[in-house]
Amino acid sequence: MRKLIFGMNVSLDGYIAAPGDDLGWSEPSDELFQWWLDQERAIGLFLYGRRLWETMSSYWPTGDQQPGATPAEVEFAQNWRDTPKVVFSSTVDKVDWNTRIVTGDAVEEITRLKAEDGEPMRVGGAALAGAAMRAGLVDEYEIVTHPVLLGGGAPFFTAVDSWVNLNLVETRMFPGGVMLTRYETRR
Repeated sequence: MRKLIFGMNVSLDGYIAAPGDDLGWSEPSDELFQWWLDQERAIGLFLYGRRLWETMSSYWPTGDQQPGATPAEVEFAQNWRDTPKVVFSSTVDKVDWNTRIVTGDAVEEITRLKAEDGEPMRVGGAALAGAAMRAGLVDEYEIVTHPVLLGGGAPFFTAVDSWVNLNLVETRMFPGGVMLTRYETRR
């Protein structure tokens, strides 16, 4: 059975994007970017909602060709292109870069994918991750908290139907007061 991980950069008040889907507040240090790259290399399948897909696919297909791209950014772009991806959307009609679209029931498909053998999967996007959380499918949360208050936007956590007990498995500080807390779901 595959592990399902939900992890993103989060503001101190719990948002993954400011109003207008602004992500400019979460510029990672070189050390944090390297940590994210290391995490992404261990993932066998990325699961995206439409908005996060549009954000990622607007930059990372050519991220390694951007002026001033660091070695880590070059590797991140190459890894992103090579890793299989699934986009859950009824409005996206064309994908590329080792990606397929699922227009049906996301929870049903994630459940099916999770039952397979293979490397861990990462779910991204607040709405898609929220559906996976409510269905009890998320095994691990990687919360990278930045010392900024956004006051609104897209929340990291959505409402769940019942308590979800977690075990803290890792903490780590990054430059600029950024803190990783990693939790596993207690089953």
